[in-house]
Amino acid sequence: MLKFLLRRLVSGVAMLFVISTVAYGLIYLTGADIARTLLGQNASQEAVDLKAQQLGLDQPLLQRYVDWLSGAIRGDLGVSWFSGAQVTDLVSARLGVTLSLVVLATLISAVLATVVGVWAAIKRGWVDRVLQIVSLVGAAIPNYLVAIALVLVVAINLAWVAPTGYVRPQDDLAGWASSIVLPVIALTIGCVAGVAQQVRSSMIDGLRQDYVRTLRSRGLPERRVILEHVLRNAAGPALSVLALLFVGLLGGAVVIEQMFAIPGLGSLSVSTTTQGDIPVIMGVVVVVAIIVLVVNLVIDIVQGWLNPKARIS
Repeated sequence: MLKFLLRRLVSGVAMLFVISTVAYGLIYLTGADIARTLLGQNASQEAVDLKAQQLGLDQPLLQRYVDWLSGAIRGDLGVSWFSGAQVTDLVSARLGVTLSLVVLATLISAVLATVVGVWAAIKRGWVDRVLQIVSLVGAAIPNYLVAIALVLVVAINLAWVAPTGYVRPQDDLAGWASSIVLPVIALTIGCVAGVAQQVRSSMIDGLRQDYVRTLRSRGLPERRVILEHVLRNAAGPALSVLALLFVGLLGGAVVIEQMFAIPGLGSLSVSTTTQGDIPVIMGVVVVVAIIVLVVNLVIDIVQGWLNPKARIS
């Protein structure tokens, strides 16, 4: 197990290096005049040249990347070119907001999808058909359309919650829950559909295996057969789908945060990209990449625990 973890950690660090290198190169190789973008189109050429010198943009690209990477390794992601604030402070202040949305949506999706998938696999017949249709419809509707419908019905017509805005949990826990309920629902619906389909298919395959007939012939209660054996074997593929959906939710949160005026990483990345604030953009890229790698590492560990063959592969 230790070799398995070390192998995953080394590959994760290598992947993080590749992602940061590619992102840094793509940002600077676009050919955009960053100093003029920062000062505006009416700035004089002398001011633009001075700004480029101050930001180190007159240095070779490789030298700038080495300087940035050496700082990132020490935990220093630089300062914002606009506000002068530390990038780590800006990102960490928004990180909790985005993670609260994505983690809640993922957990709720996992629970609901497991219940729906297991139920459909066991009942089959019209129950299975209805759940498949509902799942397909849920997966086909983009989350921003779900968000619009929720705002119109729940926030405006019924006036149960505010349509936009965010309340910090340390200020008002009930207000915080009220401010994120609609974004979480908008993110959850599509995820439930995708994972439920995977759980259903894996459960049906598992229920057809010989070992299930053997367990039943020995008189093992049906609930134990399903929960302790079939569901455990079906959990591996479902976890892989859930990890992919988690990564998709990080991207989907960009749109949802903009729609509900929530100050998360998504809204930060949008605003800094339009401004050309590259240190903050790179900070967001690195933090999101680390989150994705950690999630995949956790999924690998859980799968290795559920199925020892996965550690070898």
